[in-house]
Amino acid sequence: MASTGIESPSSEKRTLAGGASAIKDVEAHDSVPPYSTSPAGSLKVVYDDTHRRLKSRHIQLIGIGGTIGTALFVQIGQALIQGGPGSLFVAFTLWAPCTFILAITICMAEMVTYLPISSPFIRLAGRFVDEAFGVAAGYNFFILEAMLVPFELVACNLIIRYWSDIVPTGAVIAIILVFYGLLNVFAVKYYGESEFWLALGKVLLAVGLIIYTFVTMLGANPLRDRFGFRYWRDPGSFAEVYSTGSLGRFLGFLTCLVQASYTVAGPDYLSMAAGETENPRVVLRSAYNKVFGRLMAFFVLGSMAVGINAPYTSQELADAYTNNKPGAAASPYVVAMNRLQIRVLPDIVNALILSACLSAGNSYVYCASRSLFGLALEGRAPRVLTRCTKNGVPIYCVLLVLAISLISFLQVSSGSAVVLTWFVSILINFCVIAFTYTRFKKACDVQGLSRDTLPYKGRWQPFLAWYAFSGCITMVFLNGYSVFIQGNWKITNFFFSYTMVGLFPVLYFGWKILKRTEIIKAENIDLHKDVEEIEEYTRNFVPGPPA
Repeated sequence: MASTGIESPSSEKRTLAGGASAIKDVEAHDSVPPYSTSPAGSLKVVYDDTHRRLKSRHIQLIGIGGTIGTALFVQIGQALIQGGPGSLFVAFTLWAPCTFILAITICMAEMVTYLPISSPFIRLAGRFVDEAFGVAAGYNFFILEAMLVPFELVACNLIIRYWSDIVPTGAVIAIILVFYGLLNVFAVKYYGESEFWLALGKVLLAVGLIIYTFVTMLGANPLRDRFGFRYWRDPGSFAEVYSTGSLGRFLGFLTCLVQASYTVAGPDYLSMAAGETENPRVVLRSAYNKVFGRLMAFFVLGSMAVGINAPYTSQELADAYTNNKPGAAASPYVVAMNRLQIRVLPDIVNALILSACLSAGNSYVYCASRSLFGLALEGRAPRVLTRCTKNGVPIYCVLLVLAISLISFLQVSSGSAVVLTWFVSILINFCVIAFTYTRFKKACDVQGLSRDTLPYKGRWQPFLAWYAFSGCITMVFLNGYSVFIQGNWKITNFFFSYTMVGLFPVLYFGWKILKRTEIIKAENIDLHKDVEEIEEYTRNFVPGPPA
């Protein structure tokens, strides 16, 4: 359990997190082992020394920033080229606010507001399904997040090269790594504060580009070109790819759907902060309730705006991707600005894209370290990784993630940035969340725990969870479909798309065989572990002064 201000039976003093009326220091951390051993020899968690210092405003912006990445502003143009504006709009609307991501969010919200613990979806997967399932989910998420940090470091370097390449690549990467270290090593409040401002930059960029689109399409541009939905009519709304006719248009739509599945992040980033959020049952419920509006505003309107600004036949846009142009040069918005002879704005867009990239890398450091910390708390990773500083930071987890990020220096001597895209897949995590919820719902029914008493109750369950699981597991296998089309086979592309698909069952069955774990029956699922501490914290919570 994250610190709640309640003393354990061993009289160890913990930090009363979240702005309560008193603050206690950790005194016995070095003398008390973080685990006790049960008669069966399994490890049992005794405490979690992270602090609840993330306030409501931090969580609201983390919730927004966690769903928006640079792909919404740059890489989305590749889907436009292959699918056309109509396919792009339909795919993003289908994936984000209307069905799959919204369903995943509802599943996550119900479980995490009930048990807002550190690394919730990872630890709950082990509690509600199978210990081996939790291990596979945890390491899958850790590897994904840890490998995304160097990916974003390389991306930041490329964005900076939009202006100049005078600063050596190694220096850029080193500076950003130090920046991430300073924000994540000292206290979680610094991470929360940095994410608040960086995520605010993302919001300004997303909203600003939508407003820009609306204004310029009506003729308020240097060319006085009132272009409106011109590109939806000519060359058209639906592009053909890999084939012609209806099949080609369907494959174009499928390409856009794959892009949407990578572009739209889910609620997992927000949920990873549950164990360090003050008054989590109130704050997190509010954040989850705002997800639909955020998805609708940023992704539905954003995908529509991209198709308004540039035709899918744009040679400038195609050349930008073919020639790997840096930063905003490959953004459909900047392509439109160049066509309309608008100056200065491209530089502002690039600066805000850089802030979005910095925010993404910062979030990945946080999520990777907390996922590893959650595994260690459950005894699935070395015990030393549970050690926290007096400020509640799992220091060894953070340092390990930063050490892994050093592979970004590979780009200094080679064009190996593509290697860092091997693990860019979060769909498996969505499957884990949805399936874990079905077990949670089943356990509630069997054990007589009324969901009406929960802090958050999702509608249409468990059908929504099964719908989300079916859609996400389908996209897991379809995400690399293009490699199987005649003439497109490349062994490297195959592994880029399906490495994690193969690793998850290896982790699951490997741990299952090694530890002889079993799928937990609904009547034996522990729905009450940590609940008493959460409820005691909620009853005694005293808001601190506004920050």
